[in-house]
Amino acid sequence: MTTVHPSRRAVLLGTPAAALAAACQGDTRAAGGLTRDEERSLATLRLVDPGLPLFAMTLYGPYDPLRQTTAMAPPPARPFACSLFLAGNGPRGPLFGRNFDWDPNPALLLTTRPPKAPASISLVDISYLGIDQGAARRLLGDAELKRLLLRAVGIPFDGVNAHGLAVGMAAVDTARGPVVPDRPVVGSARIQRLALDQARTVDEAVAVFRRYTVDFSQGGPPLHYLLADARGRAAAVEFVDGELKVIPGAGDWHDLVNFVLSGTTDEERHADDRYRTIARRLRRTNGRLDPAGAMDLLAAVAQSHTRWSAVYELRHGTMGLALRRDYRRVHRFAMAA
Repeated sequence: MTTVHPSRRAVLLGTPAAALAAACQGDTRAAGGLTRDEERSLATLRLVDPGLPLFAMTLYGPYDPLRQTTAMAPPPARPFACSLFLAGNGPRGPLFGRNFDWDPNPALLLTTRPPKAPASISLVDISYLGIDQGAARRLLGDAELKRLLLRAVGIPFDGVNAHGLAVGMAAVDTARGPVVPDRPVVGSARIQRLALDQARTVDEAVAVFRRYTVDFSQGGPPLHYLLADARGRAAAVEFVDGELKVIPGAGDWHDLVNFVLSGTTDEERHADDRYRTIARRLRRTNGRLDPAGAMDLLAAVAQSHTRWSAVYELRHGTMGLALRRDYRRVHRFAMAA
């Protein structure tokens, strides 16, 4: 059995270590069994690509994202860099592109089908559940390890829901949001799950961010977020000097990398190579890219440690996914499948 190392801090919900230990025991029954929904969910687990590796699973039944407590993995030893964009004029509708650049940990493509929230697909770094590369090699045959994946729902790193609302995040140097008494405190990945479960549009997703205090203080990197929807609207959400800032897209496109947009000029933004490359392409095309063009743009700004490149079609619930910069092989996924 793989357990979360005790030195790691409970971060994504801001819970103390004792609560983490209790929560890691899960909703087990008196005999240690699973619910029918949990059994059905784990039965869908499969290995998609052994290289990363990437697994896929469908989570059936209800869940409470505020109780899915996890632990934060140690920060990466090498530089990180993520790139995100909205191309609002795709031939089949808006596209949301995202490079996730981080340490080479195993990942899970998670489809959720809750009874009272929209379905979604999202990507999760499962090292945050205590599943490292060694554990991943045993995952399909280890019942205790597989149970940890039931908690992946609380920590999407990027994703889209059935309404076409997409979310993704990138690290920045600092982020400090407002702290409002009696407002629930959630972690930096968990807020994305709440947006996927509760929002249809960018405006509704921003309202979700305003209903919670996002806590970056317990071990995870500071973040900012890109939101996009099926109407082709996008906004960046940032936390600057105790205030939540919303930066709308430039017409039919938006662009987010690893610096704070708030208070910067267009000239300052274009000093960043990745931002400039994305902005020039989207401005030149008026935000019109097909999925292959969006993947090509992600390839153009990929880093040596890009783990996945995802292109979400927001009106269709589909995704193209390239792993570890292998752009000759793109996996296809559909929320309806």
